Amino acid sequence: MKLYKLKGTKMTHVSSSAFKLEKEIQNLIENNLDTLFGLKFVRSEVAIKGFRIDTLGFDSENKSFVIIEYKKDMKFSVIDQGYTYLSLLLNNKSDFILEFNESVNNHLKRDDVDWSQSKVIFISPVFSEYQKHSVNFKDVPFELWEIKRYDNDLISLIQHRVSSNENISNTTIGDSETIVGKVSREVKLYSEGHHLEKKNLPEETISRYQELKDRILNLGDVDVIPRKLYIGFKLKTNFVDVEIRAKDIKIFLNLKKGELDDPKGLTRDVSNQGHWGNGDYELRITSNTDIDYIMFLIKQSYKKQELD
Repeated sequence: MKLYKLKGTKMTHVSSSAFKLEKEIQNLIENNLDTLFGLKFVRSEVAIKGFRIDTLGFDSENKSFVIIEYKKDMKFSVIDQGYTYLSLLLNNKSDFILEFNESVNNHLKRDDVDWSQSKVIFISPVFSEYQKHSVNFKDVPFELWEIKRYDNDLISLIQHRVSSNENISNTTIGDSETIVGKVSREVKLYSEGHHLEKKNLPEETISRYQELKDRILNLGDVDVIPRKLYIGFKLKTNFVDVEIRAKDIKIFLNLKKGELDDPKGLTRDVSNQGHWGNGDYELRITSNTDIDYIMFLIKQSYKKQELD
């Protein structure tokens, strides 16, 4: 990626400045893990059963562990290493719970963790075409992120997006007892399709969601993050979460109690109730709901994230 600095109407090229050591990348990511990935830092250089994990993080929203590996070598196998680390995680759950409790000073239990949402993130200045192609399956629980440093203390971090609709289980797994097969039975990657292809979901509800999604994406640089039970829309973190149901669409606004201006009183205070999604406000969209007013509410959550 080429980067330019704009001064008036004149653009000047910003030169890149290569990382000399993997440790530089690791320190940078670990010091900014919450900002970059919304993860809680657990520990660096975690040794379990003869393996050493570069960075162990925890996704508090998904209640899942995330393993992060840093590479400057384009020859390593993403598939082999990724599935090996996930297998290590799933076969040694108690060790990871112990690492979390000792590092974060918490009392996490095995049943508190959604092991199906485990994943591995690889971060490197560059990935080969072979590495990118090897994970080009919609159900592979790995992410590839390319990091580059530029002059003027600029950093870019760009995710390699999967373009295939094919499942790795349909092409790679022959023996159900292979490491890929074992991991794939327990770890699941969720997409929008998981929510939109539910049984008995009316076309009207799907159309209403698509309209809402388009309106939200038009707000700015928004990422769509499908989760197990809802679809999140993220700026820095999720500012609105959407649960698609047969009878309606449920929305959670990521605002604290007292931060929302809702003159029509459509939202419900769920600050003292357990619920999926982020924030203290819930509302439901039906065929009679005014989408313009819903966007008025959603924009308040979006704007707060912009300012924070």
